[in-house]
Amino acid sequence: MKDLFEKIRERRGPLGQYSKQTHGYFMFPKLEGEIDSRMKFRGKEVLTWSLNNYLGIANHPEVRKADAEAAAKYGLALPMGARMMSGDSNYHQQLESELAAFVMKQDAVLVNFGYQGMVSAIDCLVDRHDVIVYDAEAHACIVDGVRLHLGKRFAYNHNDMESLEKLLQRAEANVKDTDGSILVITEGVFGMSGKQGKLKEIVALKKKYNFRLFVDDAHGIGTMGKTGAGTGEEQDVQDGVDIYFGTFAKSFALIGGFLAGDENMVEYLRYNMRSQIFAKSLPMPVVVGALKRLELIRNHPEYKAKLWEIVNALQSGLIKAGFEIGGTQSPVTPIYLNGTVPEATNVTFDLRENYGIFCSIVVYPVVPKGIILLRIIPTASHTLQDVEYSIKSFSEINKKLKAGEYSREKMAVI
Repeated sequence: MKDLFEKIRERRGPLGQYSKQTHGYFMFPKLEGEIDSRMKFRGKEVLTWSLNNYLGIANHPEVRKADAEAAAKYGLALPMGARMMSGDSNYHQQLESELAAFVMKQDAVLVNFGYQGMVSAIDCLVDRHDVIVYDAEAHACIVDGVRLHLGKRFAYNHNDMESLEKLLQRAEANVKDTDGSILVITEGVFGMSGKQGKLKEIVALKKKYNFRLFVDDAHGIGTMGKTGAGTGEEQDVQDGVDIYFGTFAKSFALIGGFLAGDENMVEYLRYNMRSQIFAKSLPMPVVVGALKRLELIRNHPEYKAKLWEIVNALQSGLIKAGFEIGGTQSPVTPIYLNGTVPEATNVTFDLRENYGIFCSIVVYPVVPKGIILLRIIPTASHTLQDVEYSIKSFSEINKKLKAGEYSREKMAVI
């Protein structure tokens, strides 16, 4: 028998095995200063393309004021206890009501963390008689929620409606024997590629198959749709989204999230979702802060308009410069380059140290071997000058990469 700690010393994990070489620079880097398009990294100012502050409201004066006043008035302890026992408040209920109205649903329930909320909601909604059918490139929170499911689960090829329909047929055959139900799960905007989930096509399949649709719209709320109500609004199928999830961690620049939909379904979640029943309520300053952020998002469409001005300039400029950015249909902007993992580390180092650009770089196994993905997150805080400088810098980086200047032999990194 092997000691547990001995086992984990030997099996560090796909990322943990590089912890000693990467910690503090490539992994767990520290960005300092006010949340903005420019921050400090290791004492140097960097142009930052890695923060999901889409609408640029993280440091809005009204937001900072609301956060500070709520913290001074209520502290971080109130309300004390889980919502069901002693942790409810008028503000929590007001926020749920306003969120539901914003995303055009009957009711909503708050969750403390987006990741935890998705995992727990999936676990709560289905039992062993039910079948889950989900997109193969769904976020880790969906995958982890599906892993808890004791019944059948099928992953359809990413955004492939033919694959989805075949699996719906299998699911229907299965639930005939179990007297179960079918839950389809996808994302409104896929956070790595920027592609929208094919919500319109999925909703259309309801005419042929009996299922409910659960959409994780973490990257869609605030950025997509005429009013910012998300990808369902963008595709004019918000009514067909049965369970809508939105996070506060991106456009709201906060923490927490919510689930919205039919009032009976939401009530079921409210009384059965273990992550909320057995966890302390969201602190009052977070709830009051979320109300202020929602007010700004509703009343200031110019924030979203500015975001999309930057998005369109960046994406069109990258395409004009010859970059491959895939099929993004959202602010998420991937730049696909060809190179190895060692070359990716040298690209990262050069961008940060010599160009003053901080962005996330993704390599195998998240993307195929030989691919380096620069994941760029535009925000309303960026400027057209930031866009112009970045495209010029990425072009220079790409020339160096193609010339072999980032090979291990040519360049060393810390």
